[in-house]
Amino acid sequence: MLWTGRSAIEIATAVRQGEVTAAAVVEQHLHAIAERDPGVGAFRLVRERALDEARAVQERRDLADLPLAGVPVAVKDNLEVAGEATRGGSAATADTPAPKDHETVGRLRAAGAVIVGLTNLPELGLVAFGDSAFGTVRNPWNLARTSGGSSAGSAAAVAAGMVPLALGNDGMGSLRIPGACCGVYAIKPGTGLVPPPTETWGGLTENGPLARNVPDLALMLSVLAADEGLAESWRGGERIEPRPRMLRSVWADDDDEVWAPRPPHETPEPFDLRVAYAPQPLPVGLPMDREFQAAVRAAAETLRVAGHTVVEHEQRLPAALGPATIATWLTRASGAAAGLDRTRLEPRTRALARAGRVLHALRLDGERGRARWHGYGADQWFGDADVLITPTLARIPPKADRWGERGLARNLLANVRYAPATGAWNMCGWPALTVPIATHSSGLPIGVQLIAPPGGEPQLLGLAAQLSAAHPPVRPRGYSS
Repeated sequence: MLWTGRSAIEIATAVRQGEVTAAAVVEQHLHAIAERDPGVGAFRLVRERALDEARAVQERRDLADLPLAGVPVAVKDNLEVAGEATRGGSAATADTPAPKDHETVGRLRAAGAVIVGLTNLPELGLVAFGDSAFGTVRNPWNLARTSGGSSAGSAAAVAAGMVPLALGNDGMGSLRIPGACCGVYAIKPGTGLVPPPTETWGGLTENGPLARNVPDLALMLSVLAADEGLAESWRGGERIEPRPRMLRSVWADDDDEVWAPRPPHETPEPFDLRVAYAPQPLPVGLPMDREFQAAVRAAAETLRVAGHTVVEHEQRLPAALGPATIATWLTRASGAAAGLDRTRLEPRTRALARAGRVLHALRLDGERGRARWHGYGADQWFGDADVLITPTLARIPPKADRWGERGLARNLLANVRYAPATGAWNMCGWPALTVPIATHSSGLPIGVQLIAPPGGEPQLLGLAAQLSAAHPPVRPRGYSS
């Protein structure tokens, strides 16, 4: 039986029940990577020891209790995987193997997942592209276009069916942007739900999952957050209390009995939220693709029909938030590059870091604007809605060029023109999720962004499931299985 293209829940269920071995599943996915990745460039490293680790999963005494038993997972190459170098997309970083897993990687392994490889990203994760010294990640929908970034390889690997799940992180949209570019689901959790990466960008960055369907996304988020209630929250928009007689979770105490994933059903359970939609939330001067705006209206109408109270949000984001976000981004870029050999950094990275140092010296680092937005601005602008829908991107992804060899102006302009709608929610630490909902006239996918106040991850997953039921995601040609 072919296991590539199957969901993580299907794979884990089959491995737990003895229908297939973890090694057979991983072997098929490694074969898919060998066939597909030369054209996509998602992986910096495919792990030779993944098959041995899959066999070890098969021998675990708690196999029947593992929510991700035998599921192949790709990890963004700025998170530590024991025994592998963490390069962060940069030739200036050390090639010394990491002594231990990052906590999120450790939680995935504890749940039975098998890490099959490390995925490419732009140097130090600074931009919304996928090119670096280790190659250029291309969009499986159109290899001439970027897969987005900075979780570029993770999104492309999931979209191309090389893995059912991937781990990435999001500092200014770095999960949602490539998720929208590649037509997959991705969620940036709110602050404190999931252990952050080692480099947090001053608290802007959160680790999170990418998946081809909502139940898988929720299951992986529950493992990363060590919160089993999240895994079925997509069914009704709220954390599900454990049912009697469940499998024992890898994060539970020995005497605890907790939830085990049920197979997904066709439609999520009904629930009622106040949903606002903003087809054009950007400040004056930043245009929004009309097809992206239409997708937001379609999503809003779908949720209205599903029984939610839906209202239009006509205010645009504050004009001052844009410069504050850019200044924060550039200042963090200077911090990320500090201590590295400048001669081995790309021209783009040097330019971004230099601009950040200048802004910091002039006390124009965006921190005051961020503090206002985080403290009260986001809440005031958001209003009384439970969830807000916006476009994830402002235009289709740019070409998959070698952007790292270009300077500050071209990279800033390209990033701001196509991906200005995500950074605001890192500035305040709110959860946000991208849902593939339509296909653009260019043939590329369209994603809508769902945003909620702190603690709103269950509501985001529940709405994403309803949108997915009404607008089933389409796979890129040649990567359906």
